[in-house]
Amino acid sequence: MQRIYFDNAATTSLDPQVLDAMMPYMTTHFGNPSSIYSYGRESRLAIENARKTVAKILNAHPSEIFFTSGGTESSNTAITRSVRDLGCKHIISSLIEHHATTHTVEHLAKTGEARVSYVKLLPDGHVDMADLENLLATAPEKTLVTLMHANNEIGNMIDIHETGNLCRKYNAIFHSDTVQTVGHFPFDLKNTPVDFITGASHKFHGPKGVGVLYVNEKVKINPFVHGGSQERNMRAGTENLYGIIGFSKALEMATTNYEKDSAWIKELKLYMMDQLKKHFKDVSFNGDPLGKSLYTLLSASFPKTDKSEMLLFNLDINHICASGGSACTSGADAGSHVIRALKNDPNLATVRFSFSKHNTKEEIDTVVEKLKELV
Repeated sequence: MQRIYFDNAATTSLDPQVLDAMMPYMTTHFGNPSSIYSYGRESRLAIENARKTVAKILNAHPSEIFFTSGGTESSNTAITRSVRDLGCKHIISSLIEHHATTHTVEHLAKTGEARVSYVKLLPDGHVDMADLENLLATAPEKTLVTLMHANNEIGNMIDIHETGNLCRKYNAIFHSDTVQTVGHFPFDLKNTPVDFITGASHKFHGPKGVGVLYVNEKVKINPFVHGGSQERNMRAGTENLYGIIGFSKALEMATTNYEKDSAWIKELKLYMMDQLKKHFKDVSFNGDPLGKSLYTLLSASFPKTDKSEMLLFNLDINHICASGGSACTSGADAGSHVIRALKNDPNLATVRFSFSKHNTKEEIDTVVEKLKELV
């Protein structure tokens, strides 16, 4: 049976054209970008061209773009350096951030380096902006606000401009985890009030193990990783040459095909919503799926029965890849901190379906038929 892959928010397949762009740098052009002979200079030039491409697409300056090992490293760097270099002794975050943010924030609180406040969430999973302003207005210390652009489990999106303007008003530093949105939405960073954003190429058909950190030119931080002068003294370690080439190529392709791909993926999401509503009277959707939300993702909850308890496991047996978000705690699945924070209902089994340009309505029909047996 053909495998159906509906877990594109976790990772996407590598586009063949991206692999083609990477191949020469895995084979012929293998020089160390820090070496001064021609082999090294070729590699250095390729990296700087990739940086210019990424900067142009995001409407940033090339000097604001730093290549990293992925979104996790980028978020760790932005949050930690905000506390240690920019004097932020207070962090405002939410309970539904990615663990790359949550665990970093918790670590800084544990070491006593920063105090943490969690902004309230509205019933639909959106950030309570009035509460955010209140937390900013009453904080005596310099504050870092770290809120994700789009949630990776329920898809809810913040208004990055509104949030950034609020941070500017109270002289706070603003970091947004944009891992689910870079490569899926247009960015105009020159006209966005944000200090740090992050990206990971494997979320938009690029290679794993490479990401980007945007650092606004007004912000001056020290390196998070020490040992060499790579990335303009900001990140030590020999660059992931072919990964960086792949990142730039994947972002270029995602941008070129944005209109077409996003329209198709959104159509798939809405089609799946309709089909689930039609066939399951008790299905509910998490977050704000028809409002300010990712077009790539749908989080659905089904009433828990003996059958639906093992839903993900049974989907997997039937060659369907989706991911969880159940609030239960079984051995393999500690449950989703996001779903728990929003509606701690142990009687629901939650599944996240996330789509790419390669998915089809026929696949959705197949999955819905399977769900009828399993739920």
